[in-house]
Amino acid sequence: MAEKKQPLFGIAGGGSWATALAKILTDNRHSILWWMRNEEQLNYIRQRGHNPRYLSSIRFDLSHLRLYTNLSQMVKDCDVLVVAIPSAFVADTLQPFSKEDWQNKKILSAIKGLIPKQNLLLNEFLTEKFGIELKNYFAVLGPCHSEEIAAEKLSYLTFSGLDAGTASTLASFFETHYVNTIVNDDIYGVQYAAVLKNIYAVCAGIAHGMEYGDNFLSVLIANAADEMAGFLKKAGARHIMVGEHESEDDPITHRKSPNYAASVYLGDLLVTCYSPHSRNRCLGNMIGKGYSVTSALMEMKMVAEGYHASRCIYEINNNIKAAIPIAETVYQILWENLNPREGFKLIEKVLV
Repeated sequence: MAEKKQPLFGIAGGGSWATALAKILTDNRHSILWWMRNEEQLNYIRQRGHNPRYLSSIRFDLSHLRLYTNLSQMVKDCDVLVVAIPSAFVADTLQPFSKEDWQNKKILSAIKGLIPKQNLLLNEFLTEKFGIELKNYFAVLGPCHSEEIAAEKLSYLTFSGLDAGTASTLASFFETHYVNTIVNDDIYGVQYAAVLKNIYAVCAGIAHGMEYGDNFLSVLIANAADEMAGFLKKAGARHIMVGEHESEDDPITHRKSPNYAASVYLGDLLVTCYSPHSRNRCLGNMIGKGYSVTSALMEMKMVAEGYHASRCIYEINNNIKAAIPIAETVYQILWENLNPREGFKLIEKVLV
């Protein structure tokens, strides 16, 4: 993919993020392959040109869509597989595949979670199960909400991969008048950051539901950013400190060298904690208002990745041993029946 030759993108998933990515590519007049589990939903798109369940305001030019009910066939036909299904369903969805099915494929992860029980990032799962090399794996992250993509409000997407040239090429197919792109090679750091920010967004939602004010939320989220940076540093991530750059301003463009903390780390954390579009914040908000965790999850129309992520990160941190008291308290609230008010009394004591 050294040249900007149009790869054939296949999107796996029928949710809001998959639908937003499909919009971006087709708005750029790129034909895509699209698979989703729900055949009725797929047939509705085929007949009426929009997704009835998610972002229904988006209208698709059907001439740019090839819709699939068979995931194996779609993977066979595409060059780049965009994985946009909830992380909790990845293992079961990909179970039928073999190592041979992934030859000559690029993987573009659009998930923001870990594989539950196995506590693996998607690239680790794909390497362990199918032998997929990290050089063929990329991730697309925020800060970005699908609802604002649907409304064509200016958004930013971050594309990460060890091969920065190929990541840049992939990013170019997603650039529109309403999407700017950022490229980096910190594949582990950006994925862990995407996982952690969902946990902190649940925490921010709980605080909002319990009617803590803006002053407390600002201190909570600032401490969450610091806590996240500490975890990322121990996990081997780079460019995690806002204000630190590897080189001076470019003398021609006057732009600084990239610092991913400013956007894909801190920016994504802020928007996920504050935005009413955030499903993780929504989950936390219901819990803060008195819903049980089980009831709140049942009320959710979309998957809140922070729920499973809190347990995964808690278990991963048994080895990393970073100081993450806020994330650990969220885990205890979600998984160990800790009363949210008691949990926040603990959080109040660790904020600095």
